[in-house]
Amino acid sequence: MSNYDFDQITDRRNTGSLKWDVAEGELPMWVADMDFQTAPAVREAIEKRAAHGVFGYTDVEEDWYQAYMDWWKRRHQFSIKKEWLTFCTGVVPAISSTVRKLTTPGENVLIQTPVYNIFFNSIVNNGRNVVECPLAYDGENYEMDFEALEEKLSDPQTSLMILCNPHNPVGRIWERETLARVGELCEKYHVTVLSDEIHCDITRPGTGYLPFAAASETCKNISVTCIAPTKAFNIAGIQTAAVMIPNEALHHKVWRALNTDEVAEPNVFAIGAAIAAFTKGEDWLEELREYLFENRTYMTDYIRKEIPQLKVTEADATYLLWVDCNALGCSAKEIADTIRKTTGLYVSEGAQYGKTGEQFLRINLACQKSRIADGCERLKRGVEAYLSQR
Repeated sequence: MSNYDFDQITDRRNTGSLKWDVAEGELPMWVADMDFQTAPAVREAIEKRAAHGVFGYTDVEEDWYQAYMDWWKRRHQFSIKKEWLTFCTGVVPAISSTVRKLTTPGENVLIQTPVYNIFFNSIVNNGRNVVECPLAYDGENYEMDFEALEEKLSDPQTSLMILCNPHNPVGRIWERETLARVGELCEKYHVTVLSDEIHCDITRPGTGYLPFAAASETCKNISVTCIAPTKAFNIAGIQTAAVMIPNEALHHKVWRALNTDEVAEPNVFAIGAAIAAFTKGEDWLEELREYLFENRTYMTDYIRKEIPQLKVTEADATYLLWVDCNALGCSAKEIADTIRKTTGLYVSEGAQYGKTGEQFLRINLACQKSRIADGCERLKRGVEAYLSQR
């Protein structure tokens, strides 16, 4: 029996929501935040802090470090030391600061596409070069292309690799052997790995993930890892994250970068919200994962039965559905635009995740089942409308 009501609709319009800043009647299933209220324990912590009424400068409490250490040990079988952790206002600020500190203008930063679109911004906006190393796609699943990866890592201009683990948008959880091999290649060619692991707690029930730093001693020694409760507990607006770096010298460099950029100081809710999530939110998260993967199963089955022109990529992580539109013989942007114009369903077109995403759509499954059903019907009508116009 469920202890939490994920079917409850919370109206997000007129709340400054990026996701829901859409026209009346539209259904946004694009940007990666959830339509669920966060865990009761997190809300209680925020409400208690708000009731205090004084919102001055805030320190990082000892309990914050312990919450991260206990969570990763219990949930992910990885022992983190306190001195490896630094608070940051978000994973994206951490990535941008790290790019600036560990590379120089004109150097290359490698990413494995299709991948989270903001990686491009963090690289290009800082005057570095994006090097795309596409994942190998066989029409069903994604793997790393190690031949291409080694070729691109061997370029002396390539000094940083941004890894997505688990991978957004394809939903792949990388195995120990794969991660260890990445570590070996990056050590060989003197490339630091920046691992974005923000989706690590949104995995299929019964399935875990392996932190990059846990894959081998090499991986631990050459990596910077970004972690946070924000994706799993739907608190991105609270701006709370952590950077985890075992290597002492590397830790010092990134610690200086975060402080130089002034993104290492918490707002008044950031520490308490993270502590509450990691110490009191586990039961809620377990039910959430069940709900999210029921949504994945529902929409995947619907597309297979009702929209055979589309194909869903299998995934064990994230609440994002990566949909192959190759059979339609056109860019996914055309399809996405038609779907939104004719039905009001707003999904992400895949080109923003790199050239290899041009024939794909990304759909956010983190909403109530009634909206999933509505989204499925709109998607079908939108594809039919597109086909009728050809």
